[in-house]
Amino acid sequence: VIRAKVVGKKLMKDGPFGTMRYTVKQMKMYRGFQIMPHVQYIYTEASESLCGVKLEVNKYQYLITGRVYEGKVYTGLCNWYEKWDRLTLSQRKGLNHRYNLGCGCKIRPCYYSPCFATSKNECIWMDMLSNFGHSGYQAKHFACIERMEGYCSWYRGWAPPDKTIINATDP
Repeated sequence: VIRAKVVGKKLMKDGPFGTMRYTVKQMKMYRGFQIMPHVQYIYTEASESLCGVKLEVNKYQYLITGRVYEGKVYTGLCNWYEKWDRLTLSQRKGLNHRYNLGCGCKIRPCYYSPCFATSKNECIWMDMLSNFGHSGYQAKHFACIERMEGYCSWYRGWAPPDKTIINATDP
């Protein structure tokens, strides 16, 4: 998970449609230090129909998530990527302070109501009911964090989360 500005792009001629290689200037890394301490290139499919993402060169800073495979960072439409200035204050605070409190939690999307957690370390993600996904209200304003005894729940607020609360109200 990084914050970066795209400073170049090159179509690599591998596979039938090719791979786009974006050269990035990494501003900050939020997660993945152990695997790759610095990211210079982000790879994605060249075609959007194959889940490739289109990033603009020298225009915006982006939040980019992805996976590392054989020493390269890959992203696609199923990963979270967003222009940095479009992130909410809650999302920025989440990246810096809150999301790491949920590393032991699992977020389970709810596509059809009703939905229930099947274990104590699950948060039910309701944004999928409205088809908003990553741009939904819950994604923009809440963080799934671990509370007392391994229970997970949604958290929204400015003060540090109180880990002693088990039964927090889901959005």
